[in-house]
Amino acid sequence: MQIRVSPNSLQCSAEEWQARIDLAAAHRLAFMHGFSEGIFNHLTLTVPGRSDRYYQIPFGMHWSEVTASSFMEVGIDDGKVRRGTGDVERSCYCIHAPIHKALPQAAAVFHTHMPYVSALTRLQDPRIKEIGQTEVGLMDAIAYDDHYTGPAFDPAEGERLAKIIGNKTVLFMANHGVTTLGLTVADAYDRLYYLERAAQVQIYAMWTGQPLKQLPAAVVEKTKREIGGAKFYDGPSPAQRHFDALKRILDRTEPDYKT
Repeated sequence: MQIRVSPNSLQCSAEEWQARIDLAAAHRLAFMHGFSEGIFNHLTLTVPGRSDRYYQIPFGMHWSEVTASSFMEVGIDDGKVRRGTGDVERSCYCIHAPIHKALPQAAAVFHTHMPYVSALTRLQDPRIKEIGQTEVGLMDAIAYDDHYTGPAFDPAEGERLAKIIGNKTVLFMANHGVTTLGLTVADAYDRLYYLERAAQVQIYAMWTGQPLKQLPAAVVEKTKREIGGAKFYDGPSPAQRHFDALKRILDRTEPDYKT
């Protein structure tokens, strides 16, 4: 196994170091895009090649200051710090660890209270509507939890949420926020980004007070099949291309995220 020594003398494999860089980028980008909420909410990733631990920032670290060497490695079964130092924020462990453990699509688990999606979760009907291309492209990925149960300080809550998610990659959490899943950081972040955009546009449309214009069923089905146009391109997925482009912004403006 290739061992890499980070700028902060952290020894890990090249794959682990890249995972740390990508997760640090996601934190910085989420702050830049207005998705973060103080020192709360959580973006986690299982350690490459391991099913028993995941990366989490120490409780109290602001997303704008996260770097690749910031992360603790936290045990999925017991919530104990296996590598690094800091406090494990309890609700992060209780939501994320059971989801990482239960769902094969949950290498990355991103939970935020970003404002537009969170506003929708406060409505009696929080559903994303079939009113535009971005919305339709997301709809089949979304599971809805219609019952807020209070702060998540018991892993049983994460287990409950994992059952609701099932084979989906997005969870709308009633009166709360949103969680996205992905096999990679790029997948989870891309979903987070476009969900907030879709929610923002839907809320703007609702603000006009005019009836929402639903797309015809045939157009909805066509859009679901063809959204993103991935079949026209070789190489990285659209989500990976998007995330790579976003990281280039960070490379120009705050390259210390890689340290």
